[in-house]
Amino acid sequence: MDVKNLIPTPHIEAGPGEIAETILLPGDPLRAKFIAEHFLETPKLFNSVRNMLGYTGSYHGKAVSVMGTGMGCPSMGIYSYELIHFYGVKNLIRVGTAGSINPRVKLRDMVFGMGACTTSNFPALMELPGSYAPVCSFALLKKAVEEAERRGQSYQVGNILSSDMFYGPAEGAEATKKWAAMGVLAIEMEAAALYTNAAYGGANALTILTISDHLLTGETTNAAERQSSFTDMMELALSLAIE
Repeated sequence: MDVKNLIPTPHIEAGPGEIAETILLPGDPLRAKFIAEHFLETPKLFNSVRNMLGYTGSYHGKAVSVMGTGMGCPSMGIYSYELIHFYGVKNLIRVGTAGSINPRVKLRDMVFGMGACTTSNFPALMELPGSYAPVCSFALLKKAVEEAERRGQSYQVGNILSSDMFYGPAEGAEATKKWAAMGVLAIEMEAAALYTNAAYGGANALTILTISDHLLTGETTNAAERQSSFTDMMELALSLAIE
């Protein structure tokens, strides 16, 4: 595919070669700005369309990009598709926040999403003759686990839930109990779309989450913490780009 004839896309204004093969994808564009300014050397802005900020710089000598994706499967679906098919991105690592629904997953713990259950219709829109199970790249997951072990960082690996609703009956106490009974660790909103698009495009994807809220205990972090304080997750994700 000659991407030069297809870019810039409707949602990303970068030119050819301006986005690295490995990209970190926080939902919040201001978190992308924070990562670029605090961790990347000589970061260069490649996207500001709809204020969905994207940057490319270097981390320990390796080119790495970071860009916001917005909230929900539809938004993640747009950006991950364009990154994979038009810009040739090979490794997409979502760094986000989630709400724990498991007693052993504590506030500020890291969770690696091995699989992404979902209440979204996104996987069904691939028109497969059955129900698709969105899963991460084992290669990226293996690296993440090994790096977390090397750093002595606490983490959990397992199923997460990508929900289409933040408020509403589908996120009520009874529904949460049912997902928790099936071993789901936490709830977020984007991983299922990312994993589905990565599979369709032959790319690698992994979701790394920090628990920002605990739906069982009522504990929570504030907006400033969610934007800038989850540095363990950011540094671990960046380390996957240089191996």
